[in-house]
Amino acid sequence: MTATGIDFGTTNSVVAQWHGDDVEVLPLDAHHIDADWRHPGFEHLFPSVVGVSSLRRGPLFGWEAKVRSEEAVEACKRMLKSDEYVTVQGRRFAATTVAAGVFGAMREGARENLTEIDRAVITVPANATGAARYRTRAAARFAGIDVQALLNEPTAAAISYVHEAKKDCQLVVFDWGGGTIDVTVLDYTDGFFEERVSRGVTELGGLEIDRRLRDLVLQRSPARTEWSTAQRRQFRLDIERGKILLSSQPSVRIHTPDGRSVEVFQQELEEAIGDLVDRALAPLQQCLDELRMAPSDVDDILMIGGTSQIPSVRAAVAEVLQNDPVPTALCDPLTEVARGASIASAILAREIEAEITVASSHALGTVVHDASGQRKFSQVIPRNSPLPWSERKSYTPKKDNIHRLSLEIWEGDPDKDLDDPDNVKLTELSLKYPERRSRKESSFLLEYTYDTDGLLHVKAILEHTGQTVLDEPVRSFGSGGPTPEVREELESLLALAPAPAVTAAVHPAETGRPVSVVPTPRTGDDGPTTLVVDGSNLAWIGHSPRRIGVYEEADRPSYAQLTAAIEALKKKFSRADIHVVVDATFRHRVAPEERDAVVEALAKGDLSQPPAGTEGKGDALVAAIADEYEGVVVTNDNFAELQDRHTWLTEEGRVIGATLTKGAWIFIPRVCVPRRPRVGHRRNA
Repeated sequence: MTATGIDFGTTNSVVAQWHGDDVEVLPLDAHHIDADWRHPGFEHLFPSVVGVSSLRRGPLFGWEAKVRSEEAVEACKRMLKSDEYVTVQGRRFAATTVAAGVFGAMREGARENLTEIDRAVITVPANATGAARYRTRAAARFAGIDVQALLNEPTAAAISYVHEAKKDCQLVVFDWGGGTIDVTVLDYTDGFFEERVSRGVTELGGLEIDRRLRDLVLQRSPARTEWSTAQRRQFRLDIERGKILLSSQPSVRIHTPDGRSVEVFQQELEEAIGDLVDRALAPLQQCLDELRMAPSDVDDILMIGGTSQIPSVRAAVAEVLQNDPVPTALCDPLTEVARGASIASAILAREIEAEITVASSHALGTVVHDASGQRKFSQVIPRNSPLPWSERKSYTPKKDNIHRLSLEIWEGDPDKDLDDPDNVKLTELSLKYPERRSRKESSFLLEYTYDTDGLLHVKAILEHTGQTVLDEPVRSFGSGGPTPEVREELESLLALAPAPAVTAAVHPAETGRPVSVVPTPRTGDDGPTTLVVDGSNLAWIGHSPRRIGVYEEADRPSYAQLTAAIEALKKKFSRADIHVVVDATFRHRVAPEERDAVVEALAKGDLSQPPAGTEGKGDALVAAIADEYEGVVVTNDNFAELQDRHTWLTEEGRVIGATLTKGAWIFIPRVCVPRRPRVGHRRNA
């Protein structure tokens, strides 16, 4: 079998193969690239997109799905950590199923290139959760690909670079692509790789930068008509292409569906994403601090992923590390990960003499109760443990004579509160005692074995008898929906009929008529799939924002109240992706004791706020996100000043109201009252 590496990306995927003495990157889908997208190196990209067209039976994949779909699903990789559901032609499919379809399409593309993908090393973000790793492997297997190993993307890039450079070195890999930012420090000595530390942010990438560029365009040319689904999709593609061009040219012109042309300069975009770049640099500093490294300790800097090629990003990394990154000619930001994965595949097949050691990016453990009864994270395997790794720890039940014990499996950071977003419950296993005994005789050794794929095996052994009472791999993950029957769903996905015919996207300026299609919110059986929360509005409920001067306790928005509202929303709409927006002044208005928590939530992306000076402030960002994701807004505001631009705000099903009564949150559908036309005297000039 040919040694194959697959870089399964949020926006694009790449496949490479080792042929005995060199790596070949496969042009899986190059013949489907439109002229507008023919940029250097793009022939090696396979967009991680699934779409449908009225002209074809069955789904489209790759470049056809990206540029010719009338309905498309993108970024399914981001959804694997909780196996979110997406809707295609009114039918719901789990993210694992969509990912399996992408893997299958890449396998078919390889066959058209006269080669096979039967076995491969597949890369994942260094900070991917165990659930995301498991589902990546499952998706590949259902596509007929045997997974040799799951390899962290930065490690794969380092393997490729060192294979060519042939020198011992300490590397920093700054991996910023479409969906995540990962920073990893690796050491390479005498053919041996050691992944020393890795930090990152799981939802920060090119998608967020696309939204900033979209906001820049719409600030100058607000929508004058209602855009069809096809028009919105084309505009989204134009935004992405404009972002790519701004990495190599001073300005671009982007056309809106209203027929207007907006020029955006490279410097403007760089200023608009300054806070995103700062957030991306934070993991880099964390890595240096944890290892107590000085910039001079770093030999080479590898910058991979499309977002890392933005000039201001490369300059910022160079400033922090006081050295220029390796030139792109020596480290291809688009293909280096796939190249390294194919070399790793050859290493595992003993075709190349070398050793690879990776480290765990999260601590693994369970939950215990402290003396006060509070639940806390109990670590079994520490973060940065070299894989494979096995560790045991003794636990004793709190009660005598128990027959069954529920064992929670967690990953994250034991130094943080259990409810911190960095801590994730993977699943819950049942430990069964053969007979009832006292607490002391019920003590057990909990053994975790974490393999090189980042997959976990859990074992429990009674200390009193040596009897094994639990022995199973973690195969399901309770943090999201149940792992789907992927094979059955995949067959349904591949059998989709052609999409209903739709009117081609035409600029109103060309027809003289306004477009009258109203965007429809995406909903599933359990309600809306995307909620956009007007956080400042909910935080002010029951308080008075009108008081001038020094704020008193009752005159402040409550972050605790907002947090409670979000938790209530999560319970009511368990499958919804929730975006929470607050005004730029929110952190300054909350009580002093809440400010640190708000700042931390903003840094993690749990809260979003508009850039300073944004027209419409937080309300405008709420509406823009809901428009982008075809989501449902949660607010008690009428957004009157935004209704001309976002006419869908007055449509049924697009807004949910919130009421706080006796400590309980109630959410009910509502309709924003249409803005009344202004009448009266004309003001003289």
